[in-house]
Amino acid sequence: MIGYVLALAIGLSLGILGGGGSILTVPIFVYAMGYSAKQSIAMSLLVVGATSLVGAIRHWRAGSFDVRAALVFGVLAMVGARIGAEVARFVPGIVQLSLLGVVMIVAAALMLRRRDQSPEVVQNPRPSSTVVAVATAVVGLAVGVLTGLVGVGGGFLFVPSLVLLARLPMKTAVGTSLFVIALSTASGALGYRGQATVPWDVVAWFTVIATVGIFVGTHLVHYVSQQALRRAFAYFLFGMAGFVLYQNRAVIAHPFAALRPSSAGTR
Repeated sequence: MIGYVLALAIGLSLGILGGGGSILTVPIFVYAMGYSAKQSIAMSLLVVGATSLVGAIRHWRAGSFDVRAALVFGVLAMVGARIGAEVARFVPGIVQLSLLGVVMIVAAALMLRRRDQSPEVVQNPRPSSTVVAVATAVVGLAVGVLTGLVGVGGGFLFVPSLVLLARLPMKTAVGTSLFVIALSTASGALGYRGQATVPWDVVAWFTVIATVGIFVGTHLVHYVSQQALRRAFAYFLFGMAGFVLYQNRAVIAHPFAALRPSSAGTR
């Protein structure tokens, strides 16, 4: 039951902040609902993909969506996510969770630094086309690999990249990022076939509840301070990251033992 309550909290954060909450999906599946690391990552990819698609459709209807940028980043992210999912076959679950803890720290740090000043960013001198092309390829593939490997959407990296490289306004970057996430998570989920058994009923209910939270959060966004809530959520992420890393501290204490194939199914 607590897992589904937390699913609502994830949806609320997505609706109010436009991202961030989905990074907690894997820890919820592992530590609140008792699933293995690889099961949780596969389930997270499905949940994050479905909720992101709902959000992307809402942004598309509102006109805050860029088709060209979505396709370019989306294709790259799909390739990267599939690579990450295939690499995950050889990576122990305890290592994946430890990497997720590090990613959570990075996401929290970026949330604290964000100031929603996209107009100023867009007015900066535009990089050369070669730099943009290389940076786009690197970001798309790298974040995609991260998606497939640890089950996160990567919106905290996609959004600033879309602002800086595709020169999109923040609101359009958020909507476009959601569609890119939907594509990459779908690709990553396909890569987990044969690695983990997915309880589809749990995934379906979790997704529905998170989606309800998104709609509620969207209506509450005008009544809460996004900056204050973002800071609070970032500090909460730091705490959760510490908890995840502590639970998987064996990776730091005995890194070579953790990397053995026999550890692949551990949490």
